[in-house]
Amino acid sequence: MKEREQFKSRIGFILLSAGCAIGIGNVWRFPYVVGENGGGIFVLFYLFFLLLIGVPILSMEFSVGRASKKSVVKSFQALEKTNQKWHLHGYMSLVGNICLMIFYTTVSGWMLKYFYNFLTGQFNGLTTADVRNVFSQVLASPSINVFWMIIVVAIGMFVCSKGLQNGVERITKVMMTGLLGLIVLLAIHGLLLD
Repeated sequence: MKEREQFKSRIGFILLSAGCAIGIGNVWRFPYVVGENGGGIFVLFYLFFLLLIGVPILSMEFSVGRASKKSVVKSFQALEKTNQKWHLHGYMSLVGNICLMIFYTTVSGWMLKYFYNFLTGQFNGLTTADVRNVFSQVLASPSINVFWMIIVVAIGMFVCSKGLQNGVERITKVMMTGLLGLIVLLAIHGLLLD
């Protein structure tokens, strides 16, 4: 049996964990939701519930994974005692992961389509309303959505095919560093606008 691959560095694990915890929702939708729901007070409540609920759940997931060294379904099967039903949680987690991937691959497809439009200059000279119409056209076209989702899935499969260290960990270091750089640039831009 092949030995299970380990992270190459602690920073790789931390960045990968942060990337999973941050997620596309916090980058794509969070600023809009904050603006619609009270600004700073919303962020305080968000952080409170993140600490209250998110940290214990993340700790539990790490503990189960470390103790079992198995996939989400098999980990609960391996750790449960006789006549317990924890294996059902493993199946629910698998279904939850599939639902998340349906969402993430679709939204990532939209982002990739927008990035492509940006690179090819298709947004040059457009107003906010025009860009909104571009998004409406994307939503109205199943073929565009499916095409860009397939591209995202293919990229994900390629990265995963390289393994944990040479694929997932390596790309996470690049992407999370890029995200941090983007946040710093946006903060500087915001300060210069004031």
